[in-house]
Amino acid sequence: MKKLLILGAGGQGKVVLDLALTCEEWDEISFLDGGKIGEEVLSYPVIGDFREYEVLREEYTHAIVAVGNNDLRLRLTEALLETGYEVPIFIHPSAVVSQFSGIGLGTIVMPQAVVNVSAWVGKACIVNTGVIIEHDCQIGNGVHLSPSATLGGTVSVGDKSWICLGAKVINNITIGESVTVGAGAVVVNDIQDETLVVGVPARWKNK
Repeated sequence: MKKLLILGAGGQGKVVLDLALTCEEWDEISFLDGGKIGEEVLSYPVIGDFREYEVLREEYTHAIVAVGNNDLRLRLTEALLETGYEVPIFIHPSAVVSQFSGIGLGTIVMPQAVVNVSAWVGKACIVNTGVIIEHDCQIGNGVHLSPSATLGGTVSVGDKSWICLGAKVINNITIGESVTVGAGAVVVNDIQDETLVVGVPARWKNK
C-alpha cells in the first residue's frame, strides 16, 4: 500500500495534496501539523505534529514537506530521507519539464511551469505556478521560485534562496545562498549570499 504523509497543513499543504491527487494514486493520505491536530484539510485528516514522522515510519511509505519556510522545508526533507521515507517529486501535468533536466526529491512543480533542457532543480524546492527556468540553470536545495518568476539561461541560484512573485533574472547570473529577490525585481548583476534585492534593476537593501 502507498501511504503518504504531508508535513504541513496550511496553504502549502493544500497545494501539495492537490498535486499528490493529480500525479499519483494513494491508498491513504494524512497530514502532520501540530496546530491542527484532529482537524481535516480538504477532507484529509491531521493526525499528529511534525515530530511523529519517526513513529509513523512503519505505517507510511512516503512523506513530503509542505511548508513555505525554505530552511525548515529542507531540514525536514533531509530528516525524512534519513529516516527511510520515500520522498516523492510532484509535477503537475500541465508543467513542461524537459527530459534532459533534473528534479530533486521533495520538489514540487506547479501548473504551467517550465523547466528547460539541461536545467537542474535541487531537492525540497517549490517551482510555483507559471515559473520559467531556462536552459542550463542550476537551482540549489530548498529554493522557492514564486509564481511567474523567470530565470534566463545559465542562471545559478544558491540553497534556500527565494525569488519572489514575478521577478526576472537575466542570463548568466549567479545568485548566492539565502538570497531574497523582491517581487517584480529585475536582476542584472550577481548577488552575494544572504542579500535582499528589490527594484528595476534590482539593488541591495537591508533585510
